[in-house]
Amino acid sequence: MNRATPQAGPALTAFTQLLSSTRRGARLARLLTVTEMLSWEVPQGLAERAELVVAELAANAVLHGHVPGRCFRLSLTYDRTAGRLTVEVTDARGECEPRVPAPDTGPDDGPDTEAEPLRTGGHGLTLVTALADHWETVPHPPGGKTVRAVLTSPAAGG
Repeated sequence: MNRATPQAGPALTAFTQLLSSTRRGARLARLLTVTEMLSWEVPQGLAERAELVVAELAANAVLHGHVPGRCFRLSLTYDRTAGRLTVEVTDARGECEPRVPAPDTGPDDGPDTEAEPLRTGGHGLTLVTALADHWETVPHPPGGKTVRAVLTSPAAGG
């Protein structure tokens, strides 16, 4: 007797969307990511990491990559077989290279520490570094850049 084997969907799925370079566009990028992760049946841990990575990269695109009249692009690619999700956020400002900030050294550094204000931002890429297996910046001609983060599911073995 032959049985039909249920298919979980295609091995490779992709999503791309242009979004306004505004706070609303960044929020929509996160919400679209959540929706796609649910429809693709991405493992919960990987989906949660992707949501945070997209939120940080989209916020950076809006804050640091904004050019009036230009959108940013969110691209997601999920390889079900490898358990690998690739997140790409492309903006129009290629001259602004993202950098992970130097770690804070704490209040016992010396007499100048009280003069420096407490930073409430600038740690998004530290979070991306912690959540992604790898991230990089690549040029996007004619003048933009793409920040690409690769996340894998622990069940996929790396």
